[in-house]
Amino acid sequence: MIQTLTLNDGRRMPQLGFGTYKIDDDAAPDAVRSALGIGYDLVDTAAVYGNEQGVGTALQDSDAFLTTKVWNESQGFERAKKAFEKSLSRLGRDSVDLLLIHWPCPKQDLYVETWKAFIELREAGKAKSIGVSNFREEDLARIITETGVTPAVNQIELHPAFQQHALRRRHKDLGIITQSWSPLGQGAGLSEAVISDIAAETGQPASAVVLRWHLQHGLSPIPKASKPDHMQANFTALSFELSEEQMARIDELDDQNGRIGPEPGSFG
Repeated sequence: MIQTLTLNDGRRMPQLGFGTYKIDDDAAPDAVRSALGIGYDLVDTAAVYGNEQGVGTALQDSDAFLTTKVWNESQGFERAKKAFEKSLSRLGRDSVDLLLIHWPCPKQDLYVETWKAFIELREAGKAKSIGVSNFREEDLARIITETGVTPAVNQIELHPAFQQHALRRRHKDLGIITQSWSPLGQGAGLSEAVISDIAAETGQPASAVVLRWHLQHGLSPIPKASKPDHMQANFTALSFELSEEQMARIDELDDQNGRIGPEPGSFG
């Protein structure tokens, strides 16, 4: 059974999600159906992934929690609303559970206007909850100061080799759920001796050990997988617990230079 987290708007969100990045539109229906069959109850997509139609097809008869995101080139008040309507059309839905600004793109300086559009979409019931992705502390401060509305979620790169402690502390202060993209570090950290040792100690897959670390820290990991056996291995993170000592050993893997993806201050 997947645990849920309570968002700052009072709604509940499954803690463990299924990511669909790099799953193409044709493959998405089968992949998402496999994930739902295993027990996943949160599906994460985005306009830029190019698979919203396939994801929507798989979710036609499901009440799973659905997240999508507005891409960089669609930022701005009117453009964001139009882009979201296109996402809804592709998904075959009249609303989504969570809508995120994919990147802040500070050079464009449009994320405040985009956030204002999101607030309007939430008030209209088209986006039940709204949040952001890849926002820095200064980006969060600006949208909150200028609109008075705090994001429910900030989805950021987060894995044992890049733990983002300062940003997570700020999220906690603001009541924002930290969601982890690339929670397995694109698989690079699964061969770490610490992870391998704990996998042997627990008798669990290395990927499940890392995801369990996220869960016990109160994070919301969104691992992606296209093969059912990988989906199942990840899902076993719900079936065991790590000791405080095991958690501490993984905590020690943090590296301030461990970022894999783009730097949010310069991307877009």
